[in-house]
Amino acid sequence: MRRSRCPVACTLDELGDRWSLLVVRDVMRGKTRYAEFVDSPEGIPTNILADRLRRLVTRGIIKSRRYSEHPPRFEYSLTAKGEDLRPVMRAMVDWGIRHAGGRTPPPVPRQTPVNARK
Repeated sequence: MRRSRCPVACTLDELGDRWSLLVVRDVMRGKTRYAEFVDSPEGIPTNILADRLRRLVTRGIIKSRRYSEHPPRFEYSLTAKGEDLRPVMRAMVDWGIRHAGGRTPPPVPRQTPVNARK
């Protein structure tokens, strides 16, 4: 349920919790698998990570692809809707460096396409 039709409030309804944008950040920086997200420096609890991945998939920001049946395991990537968050995230990085004590992130390593993985 939306709080209002204000675009800022609507965006916060989609992404405005403590962890969602950090998961999106990690996908943007090349993380695709659950264990990779768990290793992020912020230390997201595993139950919250599983919930945020489900929410982001349900909201169409990321998509999942099963890569193992037993046990079921998934890889995650951005959807077009998620890709549209790149300039927002860039603005947050810039603001965080200028005003909140953040540091310039290291360059994103070149990625192997998900469908090329074994």
